[in-house]
Amino acid sequence: MQGKRIVSEGSSSSVTALDPTARAQSRRLVATGAFAVLLGLLPLVLPNAYFTDVAIRISINAVIAIALNLLVGYAGQISLGHAAFYGVGAYASGVLTSRFGLPSGLALLASVMVTAALSWLVASAILRLRGHYLAMATLGLGIVVSIVISNESAWTGGPDGMSVGNFSVFGWNLTGEKQWYWLFTGLLLAMIVLAQNLIDSPAGRALQALHGSEIAACVVGIDTVKFKTRVFVFSAVVAAVIGSLSAHYLGFITPGLASLPYSIELVTMVVIGGMASVWGSVFGAALLTLLPQALTRFEGWETIVFGLILIVTMIFLPRGVVPSLAKLLDRKDN
Repeated sequence: MQGKRIVSEGSSSSVTALDPTARAQSRRLVATGAFAVLLGLLPLVLPNAYFTDVAIRISINAVIAIALNLLVGYAGQISLGHAAFYGVGAYASGVLTSRFGLPSGLALLASVMVTAALSWLVASAILRLRGHYLAMATLGLGIVVSIVISNESAWTGGPDGMSVGNFSVFGWNLTGEKQWYWLFTGLLLAMIVLAQNLIDSPAGRALQALHGSEIAACVVGIDTVKFKTRVFVFSAVVAAVIGSLSAHYLGFITPGLASLPYSIELVTMVVIGGMASVWGSVFGAALLTLLPQALTRFEGWETIVFGLILIVTMIFLPRGVVPSLAKLLDRKDN
C-alpha cells in the first residue's frame, strides 16, 4: 500500500508539473483571454472619439504587424515594401466603390483577389532572392506601387488623394467610431488566435525551420519556395483587407498609405516589439502609434526623441521588448 501511495503521489506530481509546451500554451490562452477582456472594457474608459480613433489605429497597425511578423520574424524573409499591399487594398476599394459604384463588400473581395494575384506573382519572382537582394526587391515593389498611385490621378486622385464612402453590407452602414472599434479589435483578436495556432501547426514549424536554415529545411523535405510564397501572400492579403476597411473608415485616402516610411514603420513595429512574437507585434504597434502622439509636446524635437527611444530600446533589448521581458520572467520563475 505504501508503495502504491508513493507511485500515485509521483504520478500526480508529474501531471501537475506541466511540460514547457503545455505551460506556454496555457500562458497564451490566459494572455489572449485577458487581452479580450481589456479590449471589451476599453471603450468604457476612453474619454472621447479621439482616443477611440487612436485605439482603432493601434488595432489596424497590430493586425498588419502580426501578419508581417509571420513573414519576417518566423520565416526570416525581409519585406521593406509591405505598405504597398495596404495601399493596394485601400485604393482598390476606393476606386471600385467611388468610380464604378461597386458595393463595398464586393470591392473588398475584389481587392483581396487583386492583392493575392499580385503578391503571388511578386513572390514567385523575388522570394528566390536572399538577404539584401530580397530587401531591395521588396523596397522597389513599394516604390513602384506608390508611384503608380500618385501618377494615376484620373483614378486615384493623384497626390491629393480621393474620398471613399461608407462601408455598407446588405444595406447596413458601418458608421461611428464605436462600431469601427469593435470591428477592428475583433479582427485583431482573430488574427492573434490565428497566428498562434499557425505557429504551433506543422506549417508554422516549417516556417521556423526556414528561418533557421533554408538548406537544412530542404534536406528534411520542406518545400521552401512554396512555404515562403504562401506566407508572403497571406501577409499581403491581410494587409489588403485592413487597407480596404481602413479606406472606408478614414473616408479619405492618400498615396502615403503605400509609402516607404509606412513600410519602414511596420518593420520597426515588428523589430521593436519582438521578432517571432505575436504579442511583440501588438506591443510594437501600440508603442509606435502612441509615441508620436505623446511626443508632440516637444515641439519639433519629437523625431529626435523618437529616434533616441528606438536606439536605446535596440541597444538594451536587442531581441525586442516582449521576448526580452518574457525571458527575464522565465529566469525569475526558474
